[in-house]
Amino acid sequence: MKTFFLFGYHQAMSCIFPVVIFGALALSQLIEIPFLARYDFILLVCVLAQVLMLVFKLETFDEFKVICLFHVIGLGLELYKVHMGSWAYPEEAYSKFAGVPLYSGFMYASVASYICQAWRRLDLKMVHWPKAGFAVLLCVLIYGNFFTHHFFWDARWLLKLLLVLVFLRTVVYFTVNKKTFKMHMVLSFFLIGFFIWIAENIVTFYGAWTYPNQETSWSIVHIGKISSWFLLCVISVIIVAQLKRVKGESVVTFKQEQTTTSLD
Repeated sequence: MKTFFLFGYHQAMSCIFPVVIFGALALSQLIEIPFLARYDFILLVCVLAQVLMLVFKLETFDEFKVICLFHVIGLGLELYKVHMGSWAYPEEAYSKFAGVPLYSGFMYASVASYICQAWRRLDLKMVHWPKAGFAVLLCVLIYGNFFTHHFFWDARWLLKLLLVLVFLRTVVYFTVNKKTFKMHMVLSFFLIGFFIWIAENIVTFYGAWTYPNQETSWSIVHIGKISSWFLLCVISVIIVAQLKRVKGESVVTFKQEQTTTSLD
């Protein structure tokens, strides 16, 4: 039970940034803020939260740089998807560009924040991580498919097959209460994507953005979106892992000096 609660604690601490975003969304819907548009308020809260996490050393400067990278990647995807009509941000704000509020990049950055925090707090180690060339190419193909599927065949199922093949032997080890557990990497991708989908239902309920079927009234986000978040998680983890390898951190080896418990 102690190990279970410690695992929950580390997960909760890793989710500080996403929780801040949820809180800002909920508060801004319940309380009208004079002279400040809702999206502008959420942006200010996100920026303040990011500064405070650095000041109180809840986040390292290296993690901050990774989060900034994801902010840019996320905004690029948002600008394209909103332009193509995949979803919309209906409210007015000063901090909107081409129909996209700047706070939206922080939602992608919050995924990176969770991954970086969980990586450090749970001391993640990877076994049989694929060669850099395969991992990076898969990352590029997945990100590119988010753009090209509007014009060409949607290759997400082919990409999932490639993902399983590339990560067939990859296992992630994590440590809680001095006990080490393991999980297959593909399963961890899916679980993260599933919980992000649950979070997406919450944030769309609070009006973070709306899908075409939610314009008149809120409805559950299509279950197929789990697939999109699953693939986005793959991009996120690959980028973080490759950056750690560039910095010389060991993410692909693990000495089994402790008893491990399989969670497969």
